[in-house]
Amino acid sequence: MQKTRELIILPKVGKSGLAKFLSGLESEGIRTAYVDPKLIPPKSKLASIYPSSMAKYVILEKDGQKPKGKKAGKKFKVLSNNDIEKIFSEAKKGLDFVIIEVMDWKIIPLENIIAKLHKIHTEIFALARTPEEVRKMFSILEIGVDGVIFEAATTSEVKEAMVYLGTSTFELTEAKIIDIKEVGDGERVCVDTASMLHKGEGMLIGSRSNFMFLVHNESVGSSFTSPRPFRVNAGAVHCYTISPDGTTKYLSELETGAEVLVINAHGKARRATVGRSKIERRPMLMIKAQVGDEIGGIIAQDAETIRFVRPGGHLVSVTHLKKGDSVLVHAKDATGRHFGMEVSDEYILEK
Repeated sequence: MQKTRELIILPKVGKSGLAKFLSGLESEGIRTAYVDPKLIPPKSKLASIYPSSMAKYVILEKDGQKPKGKKAGKKFKVLSNNDIEKIFSEAKKGLDFVIIEVMDWKIIPLENIIAKLHKIHTEIFALARTPEEVRKMFSILEIGVDGVIFEAATTSEVKEAMVYLGTSTFELTEAKIIDIKEVGDGERVCVDTASMLHKGEGMLIGSRSNFMFLVHNESVGSSFTSPRPFRVNAGAVHCYTISPDGTTKYLSELETGAEVLVINAHGKARRATVGRSKIERRPMLMIKAQVGDEIGGIIAQDAETIRFVRPGGHLVSVTHLKKGDSVLVHAKDATGRHFGMEVSDEYILEK
């Protein structure tokens, strides 16, 4: 059974910027911070894990009485098997949670701790210092830990780590098709991932960085093609897609080992690793759509297996699209970008 996984943020910011940082955490959906509860702003919904009786999760620094109505636990450093046995012994005395800091070896000790503790309902929180460590902690033994305490100095680091939980989301909105035109041959990119993609999932692709279409994967076959549920026939080489760290990449830049975002029809994102990127010359279609005053486009292969997602999750092939049809896109106000990074104050006009 999959655990309910929580990302807990340990702020690495000064006191002057702490209130703003904590407010930013709430807007990203973070529920708990490793911080003195007295420093959490009034009316905040953030819970606290801290050695204070005011915290929701109280870290006991010595053997002491558990505060009423609170969860109590202890923090442990793991250097050897003796430390793991000590954790198990302490947990059996009634600890609600343990915080694990693994100093050198990380995977094997946590596997042993999870195997010992998962039957006695003691929650396991592990310390992580990078988004990549967050991913490892949540995937160990397929069960993973209950929570990761992640040292973060910016909300961008938090966003990147949250993608590993499958809790990062993108707002998808309904766009109306306003133009469809054959544009001759061009190079298109098939992105073959190292993951099985499900119906409703695809990648955000577009000719503009602020207007991207949800292009579905090839999990749906036809009379003439077999399903390839690891593949997104994404679009022309110049098109953008969004990386897990929030930057954009041209489809032509994707290669084995790169990471991309896979988005479902509800906007929920998860990471996938590129197993292969395949560029081939094919007949292409130019498709434009509009949301409010924003108009965006995409150039995609002219083939029945390339599908967009309609509102409600239904699929439509690009070869069956008509003017006036509605599809799901991720659209926002235009901003400049420098090597894929957003530059909010830069003037830009993309057509």
